Order: sequence, then C-alpha cells, then structure tokens
Amino acid sequence: MGRERRDRALIASVRYHLAMIAKGVFVALACCAALLAALRVSAAEFTSNPSGFEIRRGVNLSHWLSQCFGWSPRNTFITEKDIRFIKSLGYDHVRIPIDEKELWTEDGKPSEAAFAYLTRCLDWCAKYKLRAIVDLHTIRAHHFNAPFEGGKITLWTDVKAQDNFIRLWHEISERLAKYPASAVAYEVMNEPVADDPEDWNRLVSRAVTAIRSKEPARVLIIGANMWQTPENFPSLKVPEGDRNIILSVHSYAPLIFTHYKANWTPLKTYAGAVHYPGPPISEADFEAYADRKDPLVAGRMPDARVPYGRQKLQEVFAPAIRRARELGLQLYCGEFGCLPTVARKDRLKYYTDIVSVFEKNGMAFANWDYKGDFGIMGFDREKMQTLAPDAGLIETLLHTGKPTPPYPPQD
Repeated sequence: MGRERRDRALIASVRYHLAMIAKGVFVALACCAALLAALRVSAAEFTSNPSGFEIRRGVNLSHWLSQCFGWSPRNTFITEKDIRFIKSLGYDHVRIPIDEKELWTEDGKPSEAAFAYLTRCLDWCAKYKLRAIVDLHTIRAHHFNAPFEGGKITLWTDVKAQDNFIRLWHEISERLAKYPASAVAYEVMNEPVADDPEDWNRLVSRAVTAIRSKEPARVLIIGANMWQTPENFPSLKVPEGDRNIILSVHSYAPLIFTHYKANWTPLKTYAGAVHYPGPPISEADFEAYADRKDPLVAGRMPDARVPYGRQKLQEVFAPAIRRARELGLQLYCGEFGCLPTVARKDRLKYYTDIVSVFEKNGMAFANWDYKGDFGIMGFDREKMQTLAPDAGLIETLLHTGKPTPPYPPQD
C-alpha cells in the first residue's frame, strides 16, 4: 500500500506540474497574441487616417500643370487614357503638382482653362478609383530651386506674399471641396526652403488653420523645411492632435548618382563615372574630376565617397521615420528617382533598394515621375511624343508580376 500511495502521489505531482507548464505556455501564448495585436493596431494607426485617404504606391504627373517646358500640348500630355493606364499598372494614386503661375495670372485671377484641366483629371481619377494629391509645387514668391538658379525667395520676409499663399489655398479649397476627403488630399507646399525652419512651421500653422476652416476632414500633406529632406524632420512642427495629416519626405540621395549629368544641378560639370551600390564615385574619378573649388559642388562631394546601398538608404530616411512615429502619422515619400543617364543595372538596383526601404518601414511612395526625365514612360522631346513604357522599371517599382499593358490602353 505504501508503494501504491507513493506512485499515486508521484503521478499526481507529474500531472500538477504538467498542468502548470501548460498554463504557463497558454499565458505566454496569450501574451504574445496580445503583443502582436497591439503591434497590428500600432501599425494601423501609423498608416491610416480618419478620412480614409489610403495610399501606398503612386506616381507624379510632372510638367503638366507645373514646371511646364512646352514639351507637349497640355490637352495631349495627360489625358483620360493616361489615368486609366496608370491604374492598370497597379498604382493607387497620383500626385499632381500645380504652380501658381500656371493656374493664376500675374494679377491674381484664376485661369479657368487651367483649373478645368485639374478638375477633369480629378474626375478621371474618381472614375478609375485612383486617389489624388494636389501639390502646390511652386508659387511666385517661392521656388525650391531658386538658390541654384539665381532666383530669389521672398515668401519668408514678405507678409503680402504670405497672405497671397493663404489666399491661394482658400481658392483651391473652394473649387475642390466637392471631392471626398477619402479621394483627394492637399499638399501644402512642395520643398520649402527657409533659412529658419520656424518660418516654415509658422506658415504651415496658418495654412492648416485656413484650410481646416473650410474642410475640417481634408487630409493635408506636409514636409519638412529644406527640400523635405529626412535630416530636417526633427525641426518640423505640425498641429497637435490632427490625425488627418501625412508627413512627406523627399530624397534623391546620393545626388551625384541620381542626378548624373543633370544640367539644372551644380554637379552638372562632373565628367567621371558613377556607380551604385558602393561609393558613387571611385577614388580615381574623384581625384581626376571633382571640382572642389566650386562651393556648391564641394558641398555635395563628400556624399559621393560614402558607400551607398540598402542599409545606407535606411539610415538616410531614419530621421523622418523616427519623427513620423513620434507623431503617430503616416510617412510618405512624395519624390524620389534616378535619371537614366547611369548604367541600367545600377539604376534598377537603386530603385529595388529604395522601394524595399519604403516597404520595410510602412511608407507610401510616389516616384518622380510619369512622363519626364526620370519617367516610367519614355518621352521624345523633339518629336513631342510619348514612347514605350519602361517595363523593367515599372516592375521594379510595383513588382506585380504581371506583363506591362500596352500604351495607349486599348478601348
């Protein structure tokens, strides 16, 4: 009997400990499930807004209502077929840059013809279920590239220019308020360039107040001072508690590679080769071709010797990613791209790496651009003709695994 009691006691003890282990495993699993659920909620908050303006992959409709160089008549450069084609590729939104000088006359009167192009485009987007961002790209008192083109920015010192900026947004809002907040968003201004970041923060506050007085639910897209570059995001301030805001970052790093031979940059004089991944310029080419006497060139040359790849691009975007997470807002890369002047394989590798950074960090994006120097569509400036889509670039950006449809799309 003594032995039987010991055996029963031993069996009971084993059962008890197994039950405790099972309970512990269950508690641990429950904790893990709760943690994962919390992370999912956190991610949803980071990538959404109350108005339901959800974006992931987009493209810029450049050089149409902004920075117009006369490449093609406006009525043929972007048409309903283009919007349908963009949707067929797998994009979910377009960013539409607009300029004050294209939509308003010198004396401040709106151009009805130009606004008609904008609203028709928004109607096409609605028809094909593409969301749209209306981006106030340049105004007469502010051009993002003025420091490098001999221009002058008066926006930060001229009160009348600031009042005019607010007036432009009142007029845009009056015309576009009819579009659902889930379908159309406004980008307050493209690539502000102020010596003092507080000048931009104050103007952002005024602009948001003005727009919110008419459209409290409209999603507003706001970037940091100094070309919306990631390193300037710690100084960006946005209205507290406004969940209908998306933060927008731009990056063309490394510029010597992405803008190789671009005649509108200080680096246009560089005659050596460029590479990606790795240091954009080899040691030999740096010594032979880098013009370090020009201060505008010298200021960008140190970046040319830094090894670039996926990890470096992650580091480039890190300040903007941190700021977006601090504020609990979605982060959007509204511009990035690389000219086709570099080696094809290097260019596609750059796009592969930067898109992987966006995906890793839950960032939406819009590549620059649709038709243009960086475009997913070839464009012959001399003949003013749209050429074939760049299927390899499109697949690298969107990785749908589907053949690129023909352009123009078949009716």
